[in-house]
Amino acid sequence: MPRGYTLKTELIHQQTFQTRDQAKQAVFEYIEVFYNREQLRSANGYLSPINYELRHQAA
Repeated sequence: MPRGYTLKTELIHQQTFQTRDQAKQAVFEYIEVFYNREQLRSANGYLSPINYELRHQAA
């Protein structure tokens, strides 16, 4: 994902939430599913955390 993307531009501006609970659930899912598992990290050679773990388990 290009630099400069934020939760706000990726999620909040893309949806309309009917309730606060819907918004909270969407933010939680974004962080847990996308950011923590798929977002590339410079600290591990720009691999997603899952790909980094898989590469190091196979080695």
